[in-house]
Amino acid sequence: DLEDSVPVERKNAARELLAPGVKQLAGQIPVFVRVNSPLDLLRDDVASLPLDLLEGVLLPKVESAQQVKLLASMLAAKQGNDAAPTPIAALIETPMGILRCEEIANAHPSVVALGFGAEDYAASMMIEPRPESMRWPAQAVTNCARAYQLACWGLPGSVAEIEDMLAFGLLVKQARDIGFTGTVCIHPRQVGVVNQGFDP
Repeated sequence: DLEDSVPVERKNAARELLAPGVKQLAGQIPVFVRVNSPLDLLRDDVASLPLDLLEGVLLPKVESAQQVKLLASMLAAKQGNDAAPTPIAALIETPMGILRCEEIANAHPSVVALGFGAEDYAASMMIEPRPESMRWPAQAVTNCARAYQLACWGLPGSVAEIEDMLAFGLLVKQARDIGFTGTVCIHPRQVGVVNQGFDP
């Protein structure tokens, strides 16, 4: 992650650590990197990406097709003409992103997944990220993803639950029930619950 878990004053240090970290993981698991969405930060993020070792890039807070197209062009310029396009997962985390979900899903052939960020969406709505208030926007994203045969990652509620794994497991079940195909985790103890919940 180069985005929200990294304070602004630590962005450069995180970029320097990125390639060595990815090299440790590449070959063992597929690696995605979440970049920053503001253009000045995004340029520096893309410059630091070891694209030959990555499975793809997560683009957060997407509100327009143009954001996706810009990232795709930056990645293509870094890769060169002979390389296959780097897959992009567009993260929908605002009301405007929800309204433009379809154009985002169709923005570029390299879009392979949509994601839903309940915390940022709830913050922009000035509400709590509870399942009852997150179900509609979450389902709007899953419906759009499924309509265009994309993966869809997220939860209809907060990913910040790291103590009550029973409650987290119920949230994972709700996520699967409305069409999510997986989710990110923010703590190791969530991984087993998520794997079990999204097993075939």
